[in-house]
Amino acid sequence: MTDHRSGFACFVGRPNAGKSTLTNALVGEKVAITSSKPQTTRHTVRGIVHRPDAQLVLVDTPGLHKPRTLLGERLNALVRETWAEVDVIGFCVPADEPVGPGDRFIVTELAAARRTPKVVVVTKTDLVDRATVGERLLEVTRLAEAAGFEWAEVVPVSAVQGDQVGLLADLLVGLLPEGPPLYPDGELTDEPESVMVAELIREAALEGVRDELPHSIAVVVEEMIPREGRPDGDPLLDVHASLYVERDSQKAIVIGRGGSRLREVGSRSRRQIEALLGTRVHLDLHVKVAKDWQRDPRQLRKLGF
Repeated sequence: MTDHRSGFACFVGRPNAGKSTLTNALVGEKVAITSSKPQTTRHTVRGIVHRPDAQLVLVDTPGLHKPRTLLGERLNALVRETWAEVDVIGFCVPADEPVGPGDRFIVTELAAARRTPKVVVVTKTDLVDRATVGERLLEVTRLAEAAGFEWAEVVPVSAVQGDQVGLLADLLVGLLPEGPPLYPDGELTDEPESVMVAELIREAALEGVRDELPHSIAVVVEEMIPREGRPDGDPLLDVHASLYVERDSQKAIVIGRGGSRLREVGSRSRRQIEALLGTRVHLDLHVKVAKDWQRDPRQLRKLGF
Protein backbone atom coordinates (compact mmCIF):
# COMPACT_ATOMS: atom_id res chain seq x y z
CA MET A 1 0.00 0.00 0.00
CA THR A 2 1.29 3.47 -0.83
CA ASP A 3 2.06 5.93 1.93
CA HIS A 4 -0.88 8.18 2.74
CA ARG A 5 -0.41 11.68 4.09
CA SER A 6 -2.95 13.77 5.97
CA GLY A 7 -2.89 16.99 7.91
CA PHE A 8 -3.79 20.65 8.17
CA ALA A 9 -2.52 23.67 6.26
CA CYS A 10 -3.63 27.24 6.83
CA PHE A 11 -3.39 30.28 4.60
CA VAL A 12 -2.44 33.55 6.26
CA GLY A 13 -1.90 36.98 4.79
CA ARG A 14 -3.17 40.51 4.98
CA PRO A 15 -6.81 41.13 4.09
CA ASN A 16 -7.77 40.59 0.44
CA ALA A 17 -4.63 38.60 -0.44
CA GLY A 18 -6.66 35.92 -2.24
CA LYS A 19 -6.76 33.31 0.54
CA SER A 20 -10.44 32.37 0.21
CA THR A 21 -10.34 32.18 -3.60
CA LEU A 22 -7.28 29.92 -3.33
CA THR A 23 -9.02 27.68 -0.77
CA ASN A 24 -12.02 27.28 -3.09
CA ALA A 25 -9.75 26.53 -6.09
CA LEU A 26 -7.88 23.79 -4.22
CA VAL A 27 -11.07 22.18 -2.87
CA GLY A 28 -12.77 22.49 -6.27
CA GLU A 29 -15.97 23.82 -4.68
CA LYS A 30 -17.00 27.03 -2.96
CA VAL A 31 -16.42 26.55 0.77
CA ALA A 32 -15.25 30.08 1.66
CA ILE A 33 -17.01 33.31 0.73
CA THR A 34 -15.08 35.85 -1.31
CA SER A 35 -15.46 39.56 -1.85
CA SER A 36 -13.43 42.47 -3.16
CA LYS A 37 -13.86 44.03 0.32
CA PRO A 38 -10.96 43.35 2.72
CA GLN A 39 -11.65 41.31 5.87
CA THR A 40 -14.48 39.30 4.36
CA THR A 41 -13.47 36.10 6.16
CA ARG A 42 -14.40 35.98 9.85
CA HIS A 43 -14.31 32.26 10.54
CA THR A 44 -11.62 29.65 10.03
CA VAL A 45 -13.36 27.68 7.27
CA ARG A 46 -12.05 24.18 6.71
CA GLY A 47 -11.95 22.96 3.11
CA ILE A 48 -10.99 19.35 2.49
CA VAL A 49 -8.93 18.20 -0.53
CA HIS A 50 -9.26 14.44 -1.19
CA ARG A 51 -6.58 12.61 -3.17
CA PRO A 52 -5.72 8.91 -3.49
CA ASP A 53 -2.41 9.57 -1.71
CA ALA A 54 -3.45 12.27 0.76
CA GLN A 55 -6.07 14.31 2.52
CA LEU A 56 -5.23 17.99 2.83
CA VAL A 57 -7.41 19.99 5.24
CA LEU A 58 -7.22 23.72 4.46
CA VAL A 59 -7.95 26.27 7.14
CA ASP A 60 -8.79 29.66 5.62
CA THR A 61 -8.19 32.36 8.22
CA PRO A 62 -9.26 36.00 8.51
CA GLY A 63 -6.69 38.54 7.29
CA LEU A 64 -4.23 39.59 9.98
CA HIS A 65 -4.49 43.36 10.43
CA LYS A 66 -3.99 46.19 12.89
CA PRO A 67 -7.19 45.90 14.97
CA ARG A 68 -9.38 48.91 15.70
CA THR A 69 -12.16 47.01 17.49
CA LEU A 70 -12.63 44.10 19.87
CA LEU A 71 -13.83 42.05 16.88
CA GLY A 72 -10.53 42.82 15.12
CA GLU A 73 -8.54 41.71 18.17
CA ARG A 74 -10.50 38.45 18.36
CA LEU A 75 -10.00 37.74 14.65
CA ASN A 76 -6.24 38.27 15.01
CA ALA A 77 -6.18 35.93 18.03
CA LEU A 78 -8.03 33.34 15.92
CA VAL A 79 -5.34 33.55 13.21
CA ARG A 80 -2.50 33.02 15.71
CA GLU A 81 -4.29 30.10 17.41
CA THR A 82 -4.84 28.47 14.02
CA TRP A 83 -1.26 28.61 12.80
CA ALA A 84 -0.01 27.23 16.12
CA GLU A 85 -1.94 24.01 15.43
CA VAL A 86 -1.39 23.28 11.71
CA ASP A 87 1.23 21.17 9.92
CA VAL A 88 2.01 23.73 7.19
CA ILE A 89 1.54 27.50 6.93
CA GLY A 90 0.90 29.13 3.54
CA PHE A 91 1.63 32.86 3.45
CA CYS A 92 -0.29 34.60 0.65
CA VAL A 93 1.01 37.73 -1.05
CA PRO A 94 -0.90 39.27 -4.00
CA ALA A 95 1.21 39.74 -7.13
CA ASP A 96 -0.56 42.98 -8.04
CA GLU A 97 0.53 44.88 -4.92
CA PRO A 98 4.04 45.58 -3.64
CA VAL A 99 5.10 43.97 -0.38
CA GLY A 100 4.24 46.37 2.44
CA PRO A 101 4.43 46.86 6.21
CA GLY A 102 1.47 44.49 6.75
CA ASP A 103 3.37 41.67 5.03
CA ARG A 104 6.53 42.40 7.03
CA PHE A 105 4.50 42.34 10.26
CA ILE A 106 3.03 38.91 9.43
CA VAL A 107 6.37 37.40 8.38
CA THR A 108 7.95 38.62 11.65
CA GLU A 109 5.12 36.88 13.54
CA LEU A 110 5.54 33.71 11.45
CA ALA A 111 9.21 33.51 12.39
CA ALA A 112 8.07 32.53 15.91
CA ALA A 113 6.49 29.32 14.52
CA ARG A 114 9.95 27.82 14.14
CA ARG A 115 9.09 24.16 13.67
CA THR A 116 6.23 24.60 11.19
CA PRO A 117 7.22 24.58 7.50
CA LYS A 118 6.18 27.79 5.75
CA VAL A 119 5.30 28.08 2.06
CA VAL A 120 4.91 31.46 0.38
CA VAL A 121 2.19 31.70 -2.27
CA VAL A 122 2.26 34.67 -4.67
CA THR A 123 -1.42 34.95 -5.66
CA LYS A 124 -3.30 36.73 -8.48
CA THR A 125 -0.49 36.20 -11.03
CA ASP A 126 -3.07 36.59 -13.83
CA LEU A 127 -3.28 40.34 -13.03
CA VAL A 128 0.38 41.18 -13.74
CA ASP A 129 3.22 40.42 -16.18
CA ARG A 130 6.00 37.91 -15.56
CA ALA A 131 8.54 40.59 -14.58
CA THR A 132 6.24 41.78 -11.77
CA VAL A 133 5.79 38.20 -10.53
CA GLY A 134 9.60 37.90 -10.48
CA GLU A 135 9.88 41.10 -8.42
CA ARG A 136 7.34 39.80 -5.92
CA LEU A 137 9.18 36.47 -5.57
CA LEU A 138 12.40 38.35 -4.85
CA GLU A 139 10.67 40.57 -2.27
CA VAL A 140 9.14 37.63 -0.36
CA THR A 141 12.47 35.77 -0.32
CA ARG A 142 14.11 38.84 1.25
CA LEU A 143 11.28 39.16 3.79
CA ALA A 144 11.99 35.68 5.15
CA GLU A 145 15.76 36.30 5.19
CA ALA A 146 15.22 39.49 7.21
CA ALA A 147 13.06 37.53 9.69
CA GLY A 148 15.71 34.82 10.04
CA PHE A 149 14.15 31.83 8.23
CA GLU A 150 13.74 30.28 4.77
CA TRP A 151 10.54 29.39 2.94
CA ALA A 152 10.08 25.63 2.47
CA GLU A 153 8.62 26.39 -0.98
CA VAL A 154 7.93 29.52 -3.07
CA VAL A 155 5.12 29.20 -5.62
CA PRO A 156 3.26 31.73 -7.82
CA VAL A 157 -0.39 30.83 -8.60
CA SER A 158 -3.53 32.15 -10.23
CA ALA A 159 -6.52 30.63 -8.44
CA VAL A 160 -8.91 32.27 -10.93
CA GLN A 161 -7.22 30.63 -13.94
CA GLY A 162 -6.18 27.47 -12.07
CA ASP A 163 -2.54 28.13 -12.94
CA GLN A 164 -0.15 26.12 -10.69
CA VAL A 165 -2.95 25.28 -8.21
CA GLY A 166 -2.22 21.56 -8.70
CA LEU A 167 1.48 22.16 -8.12
CA LEU A 168 0.70 24.03 -4.88
CA ALA A 169 -1.44 21.08 -3.71
CA ASP A 170 1.47 18.70 -4.43
CA LEU A 171 3.91 20.90 -2.48
CA LEU A 172 1.58 21.23 0.52
CA VAL A 173 0.87 17.48 0.57
CA GLY A 174 4.61 16.78 0.49
CA LEU A 175 4.99 18.67 3.78
CA LEU A 176 2.22 16.78 5.62
CA PRO A 177 2.89 13.91 8.04
CA GLU A 178 1.97 10.35 7.08
CA GLY A 179 -1.41 9.28 8.41
CA PRO A 180 -4.92 8.03 7.56
CA PRO A 181 -7.72 10.31 6.27
CA LEU A 182 -9.18 12.63 8.92
CA TYR A 183 -12.60 13.13 7.27
CA PRO A 184 -14.98 10.84 5.36
CA ASP A 185 -14.46 10.64 1.60
CA GLY A 186 -16.47 13.24 -0.29
CA GLU A 187 -16.82 15.67 2.62
CA LEU A 188 -15.63 19.10 1.46
CA THR A 189 -15.99 21.18 4.63
CA ASP A 190 -16.80 20.72 8.32
CA GLU A 191 -18.67 24.03 8.52
CA PRO A 192 -22.27 23.60 9.75
CA GLU A 193 -24.81 24.33 6.98
CA SER A 194 -26.33 27.21 8.97
CA VAL A 195 -22.93 28.94 9.17
CA MET A 196 -22.35 28.53 5.42
CA VAL A 197 -25.84 29.87 4.68
CA ALA A 198 -25.18 32.90 6.91
CA GLU A 199 -21.88 33.49 5.13
CA LEU A 200 -23.51 33.34 1.68
CA ILE A 201 -26.07 35.94 2.79
CA ARG A 202 -23.26 38.16 4.13
CA GLU A 203 -21.33 37.76 0.86
CA ALA A 204 -24.39 38.95 -1.11
CA ALA A 205 -24.90 41.85 1.32
CA LEU A 206 -21.27 42.97 0.83
CA GLU A 207 -21.66 43.36 -2.93
CA GLY A 208 -21.63 47.02 -3.91
CA VAL A 209 -21.99 48.55 -0.45
CA ARG A 210 -19.99 51.49 0.83
CA ASP A 211 -16.56 50.95 2.33
CA GLU A 212 -17.56 51.52 5.96
CA LEU A 213 -20.29 48.87 5.88
CA PRO A 214 -18.52 45.48 5.44
CA HIS A 215 -17.15 45.30 8.97
CA SER A 216 -20.50 46.35 10.41
CA ILE A 217 -22.57 43.53 8.87
CA ALA A 218 -23.10 40.26 10.72
CA VAL A 219 -25.62 37.56 9.75
CA VAL A 220 -27.33 35.05 12.03
CA VAL A 221 -29.52 32.23 10.68
CA GLU A 222 -32.36 32.00 13.21
CA GLU A 223 -33.85 28.77 11.82
CA MET A 224 -33.90 26.45 8.81
CA ILE A 225 -37.05 24.29 8.70
CA PRO A 226 -38.62 22.18 5.92
CA ARG A 227 -42.06 23.57 4.90
CA GLU A 228 -44.79 21.21 6.05
CA GLY A 229 -47.31 19.72 3.64
CA ARG A 230 -45.05 19.90 0.57
CA PRO A 231 -45.16 17.08 -2.04
CA ASP A 232 -42.26 14.60 -1.74
CA GLY A 233 -40.81 15.56 -5.10
CA ASP A 234 -40.88 19.33 -4.40
CA PRO A 235 -39.60 20.12 -0.90
CA LEU A 236 -39.12 23.72 0.27
CA LEU A 237 -36.81 24.91 3.04
CA ASP A 238 -37.79 28.02 5.01
CA VAL A 239 -34.68 29.96 6.05
CA HIS A 240 -35.12 32.85 8.50
CA ALA A 241 -32.07 35.09 8.93
CA SER A 242 -31.22 38.44 10.49
CA LEU A 243 -28.63 40.89 9.18
CA TYR A 244 -27.18 42.97 12.01
CA VAL A 245 -25.67 46.41 11.48
CA GLU A 246 -24.41 48.97 14.00
CA ARG A 247 -26.47 52.07 13.17
CA ASP A 248 -29.88 53.07 11.78
CA SER A 249 -28.19 54.81 8.82
CA GLN A 250 -26.52 51.49 7.89
CA LYS A 251 -29.87 49.70 8.17
CA ALA A 252 -31.30 52.10 5.59
CA ILE A 253 -28.38 51.38 3.21
CA VAL A 254 -28.78 47.59 3.49
CA ILE A 255 -32.57 47.74 2.96
CA GLY A 256 -32.34 50.25 0.08
CA ARG A 257 -35.09 52.39 -1.38
CA GLY A 258 -38.41 50.60 -1.02
CA GLY A 259 -36.56 47.44 0.10
CA SER A 260 -34.85 47.08 -3.31
CA ARG A 261 -31.37 46.41 -1.94
CA LEU A 262 -32.54 43.74 0.52
CA ARG A 263 -34.55 41.99 -2.22
CA GLU A 264 -31.39 41.91 -4.35
CA VAL A 265 -29.40 40.42 -1.45
CA GLY A 266 -32.15 37.83 -0.99
CA SER A 267 -32.34 36.72 -4.61
CA ARG A 268 -28.55 36.62 -5.05
CA SER A 269 -27.91 34.62 -1.87
CA ARG A 270 -30.94 32.34 -2.39
CA ARG A 271 -29.47 31.02 -5.66
CA GLN A 272 -26.19 30.21 -3.91
CA ILE A 273 -27.95 28.62 -0.92
CA GLU A 274 -30.10 26.43 -3.19
CA ALA A 275 -26.96 25.30 -5.03
CA LEU A 276 -25.27 24.52 -1.69
CA LEU A 277 -28.18 22.62 -0.14
CA GLY A 278 -29.62 21.09 -3.32
CA THR A 279 -33.19 22.13 -2.52
CA ARG A 280 -35.55 25.05 -3.16
CA VAL A 281 -35.38 27.72 -0.49
CA HIS A 282 -37.72 30.45 0.77
CA LEU A 283 -35.49 33.10 2.32
CA ASP A 284 -36.88 35.50 4.91
CA LEU A 285 -34.42 38.33 5.72
CA HIS A 286 -34.70 41.02 8.40
CA VAL A 287 -32.26 43.85 9.14
CA LYS A 288 -31.67 44.72 12.80
CA VAL A 289 -29.51 47.28 14.61
CA ALA A 290 -27.09 46.04 17.31
CA LYS A 291 -25.40 49.27 18.34
CA ASP A 292 -21.57 49.15 18.08
CA TRP A 293 -21.60 45.33 18.21
CA GLN A 294 -17.94 45.08 17.09
CA ARG A 295 -16.85 46.66 20.38
CA ASP A 296 -19.34 45.01 22.75
CA PRO A 297 -18.28 41.62 24.24
CA ARG A 298 -21.90 40.64 24.98
CA GLN A 299 -23.09 41.40 21.44
CA LEU A 300 -20.05 39.63 19.94
CA ARG A 301 -20.92 36.48 21.87
CA LYS A 302 -24.52 36.68 20.69
CA LEU A 303 -23.38 37.03 17.07
CA GLY A 304 -21.02 34.06 17.34
CA PHE A 305 -17.60 35.69 17.83
